[in-house]
Parts: sequence; structure tokens; C-alpha cells
Amino acid sequence: MGRPLIIAHRGASGERPEHTRAAYERAIEQGADFIEPDLVMSRDGVLIVRHENEISGTTDVAARPAFAARRATRTVDGRSVTGWFAEDFTLAELKTLRARERLPELRPANTAFDGREPILTFDEALDIAAAAGVGIAPELKHPSCFAALGLPMEDAFIGALERRGLTGPDAPILIQCFEVGTLQRLRHRIAAPLLQLVAASGGPFDRPDLTFAAMTTPEGLAGIAGYGSWIGADTALIEPAPDAPTALIADAHAAGLRVAGWTFRAENAFLPEGDRIGDAPAAHGRLRERLARFAAHGLDAAFMDQPDLANR
Repeated sequence: MGRPLIIAHRGASGERPEHTRAAYERAIEQGADFIEPDLVMSRDGVLIVRHENEISGTTDVAARPAFAARRATRTVDGRSVTGWFAEDFTLAELKTLRARERLPELRPANTAFDGREPILTFDEALDIAAAAGVGIAPELKHPSCFAALGLPMEDAFIGALERRGLTGPDAPILIQCFEVGTLQRLRHRIAAPLLQLVAASGGPFDRPDLTFAAMTTPEGLAGIAGYGSWIGADTALIEPAPDAPTALIADAHAAGLRVAGWTFRAENAFLPEGDRIGDAPAAHGRLRERLARFAAHGLDAAFMDQPDLANR
């Protein structure tokens, strides 16, 4: 590849509310190679597209009196979370909600699109990608938590891929998860490309004996290569400071893995100090220069909120 692949992170989420049809279509217009839907589940077992199973930050559910009694507190991957949860609603109920901007203080222009669009299903996201001829990079969110609720995400997910013929090694799909066991089980059932997500701290929820630090050593990367073909790494693991890369990309390539970096965002609030312009958190910094450095480090793909800023 002559340049990193551009994966539209939740669509063109720098310009439209994330995970909406408008965000995905905008990203496709801007030349994204892949669109990325995060997947959670409804009470009746349908895969839907939301950043988290707690949906008050990205929908108008809190303003719906009919659903006020469903506000709850529960534990998600070991953390206590309060709000409204996708798994407490049927798909029909979820479809009555409307999407809104998750970061209005940083992306005020996006609020003009609040209330316009319903929640998408995974099948609808697949339709968008197929119609445009782009790839899709779904992330399975909290599969262990959903399994404990009697909602086996992996079965529903594989069923959707089988209906679309997306289970082969050359399918235009890149399947992501932070959990190790989910990806290992998928590898036994399908041949599609798998991407192990790794963060700068902590470890996979389903493997309390394992840390992301251990997974990104040469030995850990060799283990990932036993079931996956990619890693998706927090950019801090690749370049902790501008022009000071680690050996992660080289080590991953030596193990036979490609590397995707997450997440490239233009706003100063998300950039390291050396890439910021001015002090305003919502102002755009030097994202193009940052992406160019990562490309020079050998990055294979970039998760981006503003796909149009990629230096093509």
C-alpha cells in the first residue's frame, strides 16, 4: 500500500453526529476506504450501531418522558454506568429515538443535525458500505456483557456476515474487538480479517490475566498473529511524542500483522501539545502533519474523524 487506508471513525464524525447515515455518506464522499460502525444489541437481539450501549450521550432518549423509568445503573466491563441502555429497548423503540452530537462543546456545528436521524442497524450500515463500494470495519462492543444478559452478539454477528457473503479472507471487512476470546472464537468460525484493539493502559476485559502492554511486546504480537491479521493501537503506543516513534509498528510487521492507529482527530483537545495550534480546544491543529509522520513510521491504516484531512 502506498498510503495508510483511511477508516472513517464512526463516519465523518468531525462533521456530522457519529454513526448516522449522514456521517457515513459524508465520509464516503471524502474518500474514506472503510466506514466504522460500533455494534451493541437491542433487547430483541438486533445489532444496532451506537458508540456504547449507554445511549443518552448520542440520542434524545433522556428527553422522552415515556422512557424516563428505564434510566438505570449497571456495571459495564467493570465500571458503574448510569443512563439508558440499548439492551433495555426493542428495536422498534430504539427506532423512535433520534441521534444527536456527542461532543457539542467541541463540534457545535454538528448540533445543527441533532434530531434528524434514527439509529441504524448493522444491516443498514452494511447496505451503505455495499452501495458505495467501500469496506466496513465493525467493532463488537462489550460482547461478554451482552452474553451475560442472554444476548449472544457473536452468533448474531456471524449470521449477518453469512447472509452477505462476508466471511472469507478477502471480504471487504475488518472486524474489531478489545476482547481476545471473541476474536479467537470468530477465527474458528470465519476467515474474515480480524483486528485486535489495544489501548495504552489496562487490558482486555475477558482476560484479567493479560495486559495490553504484554500484548504489544514481540511475544504478545506473535500471539495475536495466531488469530488476527491486524492490531488497532492507541496512537500513544506508536508515537508517545512527535517524531519519537516506538518500535511497535516494526515489531507488528515482523510478526506478520498490519497496524491501524486510533484515533486521528483534528481538534486541539485530542492532539499532543506539539501538534496544537493555539489554545482553543475546538480549534484545529496540525492533523495532516501528524498523519504524515505516522505514514512515514509505516502505519497501515488510520481511524479518522475527519477523513477529508488525510493527505491522499
